[in-house]
Amino acid sequence: MSRRCGEDEGVKASLFYRTASVLLLIFAVLHTFGFRQVDPQWGVDALIATMRSIHFDLMGTSRSYWELFVGFGLFFSVYLLFAAVVAWQLAAMPPQGLAAMRGTAWALVVCQAAVTIVCLKYAFIVPLIFSTLILVCVTVAAWLSLRVAGASRGR
Repeated sequence: MSRRCGEDEGVKASLFYRTASVLLLIFAVLHTFGFRQVDPQWGVDALIATMRSIHFDLMGTSRSYWELFVGFGLFFSVYLLFAAVVAWQLAAMPPQGLAAMRGTAWALVVCQAAVTIVCLKYAFIVPLIFSTLILVCVTVAAWLSLRVAGASRGR
């Protein structure tokens, strides 16, 4: 009985990890192509021009505020892609592998929770929705993975 339960939960965990991975990939693409977009109706053309024109020395390198904005935006996109790969790899693991990777699984949950809090405080509804859905997926998957690991140990 516990063997069948563990297998079912392993399939469910895999589905949640794969769903999180796809959401993370979509989030990365939307973020990468969207965060630098500026709508003229926002009336921020002068601000953007100022961000691009003011350069300062940062540890021996001349940078503008715009370059820092773009750099940190791309930095976040890279994190999203990495998290998508991690979630996809967790989905492909056998029960023994999930048991060995539970620290990584829960670290992904904690990291995604932090991203969700940042989105809640500083972003808008679309990234908040993506972050929340991803958080739910990785949390459920990590919880199911613990149950799978427990069932595989009980054999």
